Amino acid sequence: MRRRINWLALALLLVSLPAAAAGPDIVLRDFTGRPRNVNEFIGHGKWLVVVVWLADCPICKRDIHHMTFFHDEHGKKDAAVLGVSVDGYANREKALGFVADHALNFPNLIGDRGDASRFGGGPFIGTPTYYIFSPEGKYMTGRVGGQTQEQVEQIIRALKKHHEGISKKR
Repeated sequence: MRRRINWLALALLLVSLPAAAAGPDIVLRDFTGRPRNVNEFIGHGKWLVVVVWLADCPICKRDIHHMTFFHDEHGKKDAAVLGVSVDGYANREKALGFVADHALNFPNLIGDRGDASRFGGGPFIGTPTYYIFSPEGKYMTGRVGGQTQEQVEQIIRALKKHHEGISKKR
C-alpha cells in the first residue's frame, strides 16, 4: 500500500512539473485585435526577453533599437524578443506608429499597464521594463530602465551559468 502511495505521489509530481514551468497566463491582443496568450512565445527552447514599452516613453524611443539588434543576432538561435506595448488597445494606432518608426523586427502585442505587472509577479514600475524567461519558460529576472543589447546578453550569460549549475546538481 505504501509503495502504491509513493508511486501515486511521484506521478502527481511529474504531471504537475510542466504546469509549474509554464510562463504567465496573460492574454493580450496583437495589433489586428486577435487575442494572444504570451505562453505562445515563452518556453520554446529559447530564452525570451519581453520588453514592455510605451509609445511616448523617451527611454523606449532611445533604446528599443538594441532589441532589434539582439533579435537579429539571436532570434534564429538561442533567444527571442517579444514586445508588449502598454498603450492600451484604444491607442493601437500610436503603438503601431512606434513599431513602424523603430522598424521593430520582433512580435509585439498590446495591453495596458495592469497586464505588465503579471509578467514578473511584482509591481510594474514603468517603461521600459525587461522580463527574461528561461528556455523552459520559467521567469528568471526583470530589469526596469533602458538596456543595451550587450547588457541583455550579459544578463542571459549569467543566468545560463546559474541555470546550468542548477541542472548539473539535479
